[in-house]
Amino acid sequence: MSLPVVLTPVAQAEYDQAFDFYEGRRAGLGIQFANRVKDVLDRIGANPKIHALVYGPVRRAVVKQFPFCIYYRELPDRVEVLSVFHTSRDPADWQTRADELDS
Repeated sequence: MSLPVVLTPVAQAEYDQAFDFYEGRRAGLGIQFANRVKDVLDRIGANPKIHALVYGPVRRAVVKQFPFCIYYRELPDRVEVLSVFHTSRDPADWQTRADELDS
């Protein structure tokens, strides 16, 4: 049984920005990015524990063919995506979000 995968507003904005960037670079590249992200989200929903814990309760999944990782946590009723994160950015960005979950 799969859990629903929900992007936080910040993660959704990161995803949208990346999609727009890639689609602006070349027609169809944004769609390819979206398909790779969807593949990861589908796998996470089907088996949230498939990826290693990297920061407290947060796990990391790598997006194939693109320099992005998905940072997420499993909750009793859903999987919450905290970040659709470009790997060149400072990890403190998503780690701060994770720290704020507990406060």
